[in-house]
Amino acid sequence: MDDRTNHLAEGPRIGIRPYTYADGPEFTTRARESRELHRPWLFPPATGEAYAAYATALVEDPAKAGFLLCERAAGGAVAGFVNINNIVDGGFRCGALGYGAFAHAAGRGLMREGLGLVVRYAFDVLELHRLEINVQPGNAASIALARRSGFRLEGFSPDFLFIDGAWRDHERWALTTEMSRRAG
Repeated sequence: MDDRTNHLAEGPRIGIRPYTYADGPEFTTRARESRELHRPWLFPPATGEAYAAYATALVEDPAKAGFLLCERAAGGAVAGFVNINNIVDGGFRCGALGYGAFAHAAGRGLMREGLGLVVRYAFDVLELHRLEINVQPGNAASIALARRSGFRLEGFSPDFLFIDGAWRDHERWALTTEMSRRAG
């Protein structure tokens, strides 16, 4: 089966699959086209060399899992991505989500569908218990996605992540398997 349509999970419009090195040209083109949408919140790799390093980390590091969100009706075109970082096993069984839509797919509900697929995969297949999203307070679109996806606001962390040359404050959002089951 073609890697572009070999999905780990599918919804009505989106399939999720792992990153491949062959995705580099499409991913970096979409990242460059989406700079205005992403800045100042997100800086996905926009060159082949940067993508290769990024994809290698997501594929080879057991504390990470990366998923491309692919439009089923568009032959598997990449609409966005969701990554699980800092995966911790044992009694914690947690990971931190990072995500982004590409400009051509923004505002169409594809991220919510794709994030939902990744959440189910993380809980059911990776057997994680908790997922966290750390969002800069001014990133209204990301906060809205976290809220619509069932995550609860748990707190505020000043100077939490070093992004674009400065330490940035973040809101902490979380979802557990129990919360997900209750939501239906």
